[in-house]
Amino acid sequence: MTDEHSSTAFDNDLEAVQTQIMKMGGLVEDAIRLGMKSLETRDEDLAQQVRTADATIDALEETINEGAARIIALRAPSAIDLRLILSVIKISGNLERIGDYAKNMAKRTEILAQVAPINDSIATLRRMTRAVEVMLKDALDAYIHQDTALAADVIARDVDVDQMYNALFRGLLTYMMEDPNNVTACLHLHFIAKNTERMGDHVTAIAEQVIYLATGKQPDEDRPKADMTSTASDT
Repeated sequence: MTDEHSSTAFDNDLEAVQTQIMKMGGLVEDAIRLGMKSLETRDEDLAQQVRTADATIDALEETINEGAARIIALRAPSAIDLRLILSVIKISGNLERIGDYAKNMAKRTEILAQVAPINDSIATLRRMTRAVEVMLKDALDAYIHQDTALAADVIARDVDVDQMYNALFRGLLTYMMEDPNNVTACLHLHFIAKNTERMGDHVTAIAEQVIYLATGKQPDEDRPKADMTSTASDT
């Protein structure tokens, strides 16, 4: 095989993996949006659709990782290309985890559909998930264009998600103390809020990979973080 043929094959393999990343990203965006919609409308059928669709996201991650490993094994990529391939693997892992959190949100819809709403908590969650969804879209756009300024902006916006989480966390504690009957609903809402905050962390990790990919340097690890609550389970 000539060098030209080798180069073309490498480019095709790389393009295929990147196309799969964008497909996976679109599915994860849908999972966030539809998971929140199922919670807001108490639509248990839609929640089940979100849970079922997570298998497709998981399968895509496996396909991407297999494709990336094959490129490394067969194409002997340069240092720059290897950085791209390793970034793809990390980004797909973050996308898969975000999909899991969206699935977990949908799982709790069935329980929350059976209890009375807790004040404006759903509206706050809607704002949080919308913020994360937009962050993810921008992070993926930054990846495609290797736009470090947009990636840095995504990282900065994670503070807003943390602040919304902190406010909701305090509100849910108040509702539980005021009325023990609120405890079950508030606990499930807190898990959803924490999962959404974790989604923001994973989107931030994607944006950090964009900066690494474009510059060869990891961004400052001491990024702003406004989640001041104690560590909680996020499953």
